[in-house]
Amino acid sequence: MWETLFVSTGIVALAEIGDKTQLLALLLAARYRQPVPIILGILVATLANHALAAAVGHQLSLLFAETTLLWILAVSFLLVAAWTLVPDSLDDEGNIASKYGPFIATLIAFFIAEMGDKTQVATVMLAAQFDYFWWVVCGTTVGMLLANAPVVLVGNFAAERLPLKLIRGVAAASFLVFAVYCVWQALQIAN
Repeated sequence: MWETLFVSTGIVALAEIGDKTQLLALLLAARYRQPVPIILGILVATLANHALAAAVGHQLSLLFAETTLLWILAVSFLLVAAWTLVPDSLDDEGNIASKYGPFIATLIAFFIAEMGDKTQVATVMLAAQFDYFWWVVCGTTVGMLLANAPVVLVGNFAAERLPLKLIRGVAAASFLVFAVYCVWQALQIAN
């Protein structure tokens, strides 16, 4: 159970560094200068989005044999490792921020920005791998907050000084390690 929480937190926190939702957090912080509603919006949006993603991952774990699922996870982790090395850029989020206050703007923008994002894909994979559904959701949500709350609180100062290339490399290496581990587990089961 604790392994599920810590692995989910670590994977998503690392994957989120330099991600478009982190850039979105920076944009919202600069626009509204109200960190509490922005952080609460991130929390609620992430809980909703990652609960859906974890539900998909849990269903996948029921559909496939353990060995097949491990091979799918290994390939997925390799793809996410490669994806992590590519820096994100923030697309124009439209007028969400200008029409609503910081909480609603953050809630809507983060939920939409997370759709198909690497942290959502990671949540699907983690829920498929671990039996503790809600611990995956809690861990991935904590990981999102660990990566985004400091950006909201500190703003441009922190974002400009983080060694994003190094952090992306560490995150990619982490996903690679998980891919190798899944292959190793699949081979152990096959023997």
